[in-house]
Amino acid sequence: MDEATRHNWNLIRTPTGIEWSGRTRYAAAMFFFQKGEMGAEVLEVYRICSRLDSEDSLSVLRRWKIGAEWIARMKAD
Repeated sequence: MDEATRHNWNLIRTPTGIEWSGRTRYAAAMFFFQKGEMGAEVLEVYRICSRLDSEDSLSVLRRWKIGAEWIARMKAD
C-alpha cells in the first residue's frame, strides 16, 4: 500500500462525532472513487453524510442495503 492510500485509509476511518469528520471521510472517499475502488452510489452516501459529523456512513450503507463490497473491505482492512 502506498503512502497516499494508507493516509486515506486512516482518514476514511475518522471516528464520527469529531468536528469536520464527515468532510474528512468524504475527501478520503473521493480519493478511493477516483482510483476506481469505490462505486458512485457509495461515494454519494459519503457526500450526503459529509455535513453530518455524527452520522456513520457505513451504517447508512447497511441501512440502504448498498455498498456491500465496500463494507466488507472496510471490515477486512
